[in-house]
Amino acid sequence: MDLPVAPPAFDATTGPRQRSRADLGADIGAGCGLVFLELIALAVIFWLWFLAGFDLDPARTVTTDSLWGYVAALVCVIVFGGAATQSHQDQLCRDNPSATGCKGGDD
Repeated sequence: MDLPVAPPAFDATTGPRQRSRADLGADIGAGCGLVFLELIALAVIFWLWFLAGFDLDPARTVTTDSLWGYVAALVCVIVFGGAATQSHQDQLCRDNPSATGCKGGDD
């Protein structure tokens, strides 16, 4: 028994209206930059945590701070920073719809 087969969807990589893939260099660079910033943030958190429990006095017992407080502060900074950046981009697109990264009304 032969089952019905749907026709193939439009393929923009072949034929007279062939379109090449967009250059992914900027996306790859942004991704690498974000990973680098994340690693720096983790190193700073670890360093601050290490310094919080570091003392040169051998007669004094030092307890380390909880690492979760630093991580919660970092998460808050990232969330509010992302919201501020998105708000700025939205305002830019409202003021100038033809700016880079804004979708036009004819899409």
